[in-house]
Amino acid sequence: MLPELNDLNAFRAALAAAPGPDATAAQGAAERNGQLTKPPGALGRLEDLAIWYAGWRGDARPQIAAPQVIVFAGNHGVTAQGVSAFPSEVTVQMVMNFEHGGAAINQLARAAGATMNVHALDLDNPTADFTQAPAMTEAELLDALRTGWQAVDPQADLLVVGEMGIGNTTPAAAIACALFGGDAADWTGRGTGVDDAGLSNKTRVVAEGVALHKSEDGLEILRCLGGREIAAMAGAIAAARILRIPVILDGFICTAAAACLWRLSDTALDHAVAGHQSAEAAHGAVLAKLGKEPLLSLGLRLGEGSGGALAINILKSAVACHSGMATFAEAGVSDG
Repeated sequence: MLPELNDLNAFRAALAAAPGPDATAAQGAAERNGQLTKPPGALGRLEDLAIWYAGWRGDARPQIAAPQVIVFAGNHGVTAQGVSAFPSEVTVQMVMNFEHGGAAINQLARAAGATMNVHALDLDNPTADFTQAPAMTEAELLDALRTGWQAVDPQADLLVVGEMGIGNTTPAAAIACALFGGDAADWTGRGTGVDDAGLSNKTRVVAEGVALHKSEDGLEILRCLGGREIAAMAGAIAAARILRIPVILDGFICTAAAACLWRLSDTALDHAVAGHQSAEAAHGAVLAKLGKEPLLSLGLRLGEGSGGALAINILKSAVACHSGMATFAEAGVSDG
């Protein structure tokens, strides 16, 4: 049961009090894994994934039957600085495409047997340009966090969150720079394909935003430099933590949202694995900071939750092998 989010302190408190994995279920899963009809460790990381999943679901022999994909959309005032190769009108158009089933994420969610939900967050009212002012007020941040919080189906047994928001690799780069330090150029990439001049401009914008909004606090960094869809992803990931629903992280923007939670609590992402490493250069660096090894690396840079959705079937396969394989005793096979 999720508590009400009446203010940001309630969000902090709920995340701090979130339960950990079920140690008994994880131990049972580990013991079962040692009895399956295969040499020890023969399924590599799939074995670790199944045990991890079992712990979070509280079931030593779990199933994945109800994965959920949620796409959040938001617009950014910082696009007025010319940081994207596409106009912000594309955000609205892509939301319609999601709703009509025509985007890549629709196909990938369907292939993974996942339900898909789309939430557009006040697209007619972009966040403020963070080179001039905080991107969001505290009330706007809370509203966005609450949207993500309430979007998670408590009956889901796996969650992927994705985003749509023209220009949102710029806020993601600014968040990463604010969280982890270094130069803006270390965290700023080409996004949807800006040229060299565009990349230089984008790096300038990130540097100006980070310099204007100095903070060590994850929520304050999210408020000042983020966007509504980024905050909604953070809210959904946090809700899943409380509900013990495992999460597959998507690309750079999703991982930046998750990193804000990690700054609040170093156990906030224990229920999450990285679905993939995208082609956005800084994504791998953020994953390394979070200690997350990606399941896939296919050169994706689409967003939408596409890489996370693609990885659902990897986790499904891990759990299917763990729960469906016979033990040596069940199969009547000598275990040596």
